[in-house]
Amino acid sequence: MRKRNALKLIAACAGISSAAAILNACSKTPEQSFQSVDITGAEYARDFRLPDFDGRERTLADFKGKAVFVFFGYTQCPDVCPTTLAELAEIKRQLGPDGARLQAVFISVDPERDTPEVLKAYMASFDPGFIALRPTPEQLVALAKDFKLYYKKVEGKTPGSYTMDHSAGSYIYDPQGRLRLYARYGMGAQALAGDIAALLRG
Repeated sequence: MRKRNALKLIAACAGISSAAAILNACSKTPEQSFQSVDITGAEYARDFRLPDFDGRERTLADFKGKAVFVFFGYTQCPDVCPTTLAELAEIKRQLGPDGARLQAVFISVDPERDTPEVLKAYMASFDPGFIALRPTPEQLVALAKDFKLYYKKVEGKTPGSYTMDHSAGSYIYDPQGRLRLYARYGMGAQALAGDIAALLRG
């Protein structure tokens, strides 16, 4: 009887051979599911190397031990960017003591107007711990390819005015610096806080 039950377990787990692997594959818990899109193992958006608003070059390695939330936008964005940053501030509050282990990284798609001074003041208006990165136009082109990012300059009605269309989703990395989740815009602070808390638990 025990042998028969063991065979059924193995069959249910698609032929995984080791006992540890069988248990891992068959013992999924609610904590292992995410509201965001699980993209663990993706071959893109692995890292960046960009200057922040203080001129310091940053990579994911700078934030080891933290969950890193990366998204693209611009300071004159009327809706998506301020909403996302406000949600991140709320998520940090909801995480309690673990909020210190959440790092928001904003990457500008409008380096022409988003000067270091503008970016620093913009981040501080949401949370002094949030940072912004300012790529050169050439770096932005490369980033768009690597992060599957869409952005486009849209001329305004008055001479010299414009807005930026851009992807609204975000990337979330675990404390080891591995890309894990793609967060769709509009998920809400509570759902994102749950996903980030799960990554922080490991």
